[in-house]
Amino acid sequence: MQKIAELSRRGAAAELGYRNVAQVLRHAVRWDLKTARQWVARAEVLAREVTPFGSVLEAELPVTAVAVAEGSLSGEHISAVAEVMKELPPEAEAPVVEFAQAHEPSAVRAFGRELAYRLYQRDAEPQEVVEQAPVNRLRMEWKGEQLEVWAKLDKVAGAKFEAMIDPLAKPRPTTPEEGVDPRSRAEREGDAFADLIDLMLRADRLPEHGGEPVTLTLTMSYENLAGKTGFATLDNRVRVPATLVRRLACNAGVIPVVLGGRSEAVDIGRKARTFPAAIRRLLVARDQGCTFPGCDRPPKHCDAHHVKFWSEGGETSVNNAALLCRHHHTLIHQSDWEVKLHNGIPTFVPPAWLDPDRTPRTNKTHRTGRHAA
Repeated sequence: MQKIAELSRRGAAAELGYRNVAQVLRHAVRWDLKTARQWVARAEVLAREVTPFGSVLEAELPVTAVAVAEGSLSGEHISAVAEVMKELPPEAEAPVVEFAQAHEPSAVRAFGRELAYRLYQRDAEPQEVVEQAPVNRLRMEWKGEQLEVWAKLDKVAGAKFEAMIDPLAKPRPTTPEEGVDPRSRAEREGDAFADLIDLMLRADRLPEHGGEPVTLTLTMSYENLAGKTGFATLDNRVRVPATLVRRLACNAGVIPVVLGGRSEAVDIGRKARTFPAAIRRLLVARDQGCTFPGCDRPPKHCDAHHVKFWSEGGETSVNNAALLCRHHHTLIHQSDWEVKLHNGIPTFVPPAWLDPDRTPRTNKTHRTGRHAA
């Protein structure tokens, strides 16, 4: 567990192009992502931390860490103790660990709930919530690098929104490469909301803004885009890293802004969809969905990805493209996975750290016969 915690502290996941250490463990030791996340969470609460000044900080659950070192608690017990301690003060850890050493994890959770009730039973009861008149409200606020969205919809609008989100939020299929979908319901619905935004941006009928269809404008130097360094700037001055810009450039309405040596805008190209409808139809006929091994996302949930990156001179053609869902499109741009076309079939080469032989893999989930395209 100490090694897992060390991987987290060193930022190993980002160096390898993965979102977090759990995803690295999933591919490295073939754990399903749920198990990997559990072990990462356990490592984080048990491991000591060394500050940049050399000071050693105690573990979040020091009593539990001692019991684990003695071999008296299993992994499931660690998770149970960590779960109940979220609702308890630090001084309650000792009796919880003592109970855990003699009982199964489910009993530890029940013991924790009972202990929390006894500690907080004198708290005031929550006031009754007064039902508000049905109105539609939306609030958006940037917090750091994320946009926080809060919405309240009436019954009709809410039902429509739920009907659109539900099919997009279903779990990804279980695959040998990635195991079962580890995302919580909230995470799946959040990703579904992002997918819905992508679907709307590809729609033909959208309201105009400033006299032209809704457009996302990013400004950065071509050298930074090609070199995968630096960042682009949105109209609202939010910075976007170059790796994300490269993914957006694969399948979006793009307005190229060429900057001179002093950052003067010397040329502004016209907006054009990188992959026109005719090419996308051919890709749908050939790929029939996301081409990453084991993924079953349908074409409408996919972007068209340049096999040779657009920023590196890759042409916009069916012979230089593959359909990828948003999750796997991001993975391809941020990790050492490679995609190539072999006899017209998108073929994926895993990173060397995952497969030293780098054996090519294809998606056998969709129907065969892609050569027809």
